[in-house]
Amino acid sequence: MIELQQVCRSYGDKVAVANLNLRVAAGELYSMLGHNGAGKTTAIKLLVGLIRPTSGTIHVGGYDVVTQTREAAALIGYVPDQPFLYDKLSGREILQFVSRMYGMDGRQSARAIDREIERFELAEFADQLTETYSHGMKQRTVFASALLHAPRVLVVDEPMVGLDPHSIRLVKDLLKREVAGGMCVLMSTHTLTAAEEISHRVGIMNQGRLMFDGTVAELRGQFPGESRSLESMYLALTEADSNAPQAFSRRSSASIPAEEGLTR
Repeated sequence: MIELQQVCRSYGDKVAVANLNLRVAAGELYSMLGHNGAGKTTAIKLLVGLIRPTSGTIHVGGYDVVTQTREAAALIGYVPDQPFLYDKLSGREILQFVSRMYGMDGRQSARAIDREIERFELAEFADQLTETYSHGMKQRTVFASALLHAPRVLVVDEPMVGLDPHSIRLVKDLLKREVAGGMCVLMSTHTLTAAEEISHRVGIMNQGRLMFDGTVAELRGQFPGESRSLESMYLALTEADSNAPQAFSRRSSASIPAEEGLTR
């Protein structure tokens, strides 16, 4: 579903993403990890078409994100790191606006809105102005709008930040359920415990490069005789050799077929 080949993005002399190769299949949840400035958010903005690569190609569902932008965008649901809503609209009105952007007719829109309001437990505040919403309420509304058109690919940037435990569980259960139904999910997160719990594969970025791509079990194999959490292994890798970010890579994403199903 998602394929990035030799993707680079530079801002003047600064390289934000360097030679990124990544494939994520349908029915797979991939977590992208890295400290602030490692290149995660830039990679996500490239994937969803908000910025263009300096070089390389990006495909979603077989469509080129640069040259077939509309077709690729129709397959993607995107939840940014900062939830943005129009303050003077209610949650329901925002969902209606989004449904029209995706060309839904009245019946389709009504059914989809009712579905997402129920799924994200929005009924209590859906008709209130979003300027009154808490961070968690805003995040749930943004998730609802991202899933309104039943996308095949969901891209989420830091979905757990600022959420209460109930909302975190709601999001994790949602992601697991959608992936089980065949959705392709790419998630950027600092919440390593959540990544370890729900991800099929993880990628660790450092200085714009993907230094590890594989399962948590494969990462743990680099620490024989030790039982380590994802957090401790992540810190060990990124702190050990920040000047050589690919030195620890055990598995190239290029070796994974684009439509590989889950083997677990």
